[in-house]
Amino acid sequence: MTTFSPTPTDADLTARFRPVLDSIAHGAVDRDRNRELPREQIRLLRDAGFTALRVPVEHGGLGATVRQTFAQLTDLAAADPNLTQALRVHFFTVEGFLAGGDAEGLRRAGEGIIYGNAISEKGIGAVDRYQTHLTPTDDGNYQLNGTKYYSTGTLYADVISVAADLDGRRVTVLVDADAPGVHQFDDWDGFGQRLTGSGTTVFTGVTVDAEAVTEGGYGDAGHVIDTAYLQLFHLSALAGIARRAADDARDRVGNRDRTFSHAPADLPREDPLVQAVLGRVYSAVSVARASALAVADAVAASFDSPGDIALIDAAELASSEAQVVLVPLVLDAVSEAFETGGASVASEKLDLDRHWRNARTLGVHNPVIYKQQAVGRYHLTGEGLAFAWSAGVRPAD
Repeated sequence: MTTFSPTPTDADLTARFRPVLDSIAHGAVDRDRNRELPREQIRLLRDAGFTALRVPVEHGGLGATVRQTFAQLTDLAAADPNLTQALRVHFFTVEGFLAGGDAEGLRRAGEGIIYGNAISEKGIGAVDRYQTHLTPTDDGNYQLNGTKYYSTGTLYADVISVAADLDGRRVTVLVDADAPGVHQFDDWDGFGQRLTGSGTTVFTGVTVDAEAVTEGGYGDAGHVIDTAYLQLFHLSALAGIARRAADDARDRVGNRDRTFSHAPADLPREDPLVQAVLGRVYSAVSVARASALAVADAVAASFDSPGDIALIDAAELASSEAQVVLVPLVLDAVSEAFETGGASVASEKLDLDRHWRNARTLGVHNPVIYKQQAVGRYHLTGEGLAFAWSAGVRPAD
């Protein structure tokens, strides 16, 4: 397989991954309908080097830029948005290796190791309080116990990044997914993004080596790029969903003979009203992709100048503003695509409703109502961007 040094071109990456993405798209409808976890599709991506996009060439990766990576992730979402979301924490972990100069971590990612996450908990929880605990053992190592929910991507991962409490401190623990005491469940019951592997993970007396524990992790206070970067996966997934919905509507119209007696043309593809609908949908697709890549550029600028508060602010603002606009834009576009067909467009065999279900599910992951308020407050006061946050029951003061 072709290797690149030091940085591939966009054409290189498209040529490398297009056959894989086409294969993934081919079975997306059946997987969604039958709740068939895309384990084989994750393997195809890994074997093609997709999961090592950001790993430098010298460590076995492709050395792609941030923008190139999210262009590919958007194309992946057009094939199957579950996979873009499922690999979110994997790419986040690789970025951590890059920022920290972790050659061993990069080497393992270059070899195909995939990382998942176990962060969220139910009930009372905040960035500095977890019910999952790491307890020291007599041999200088630790034992991990706790239950995590919404463990996105973990069902496909080799290693799980776990947020835990250690004597009142927030720590991150790397645990092998097949380690004794790790129990995974595919119990995510959302009506969309059903195959992201976002189920429950239970850790019961899991042995953890001391070197697998690091202080802090996602959710630390202060100006951090983490949220902007992680939100970018949802923006890319939304853009990909819009593209697939548009393409599905186009292909259906192009092959359709059936129309209405009062339609202004004999064939749907020649109908100016249908053409106008598709024009609006594809225009939304173009704007969604451009917006996601603009955020990727802002995130990349922050990566290039670590610790620059102004660039972190700019990336978080760009991510927040894009979310406020893209969620309703994509939802409207996906819904409007249905106007290109008659009642048969609602056939379960087509499974076109998955586009709306997936987009609607992604849209509530980082609620727009809070993002739009944060954006407005920032422009008025220079404050209010949510650089780190968590979800849970907030106890009374």
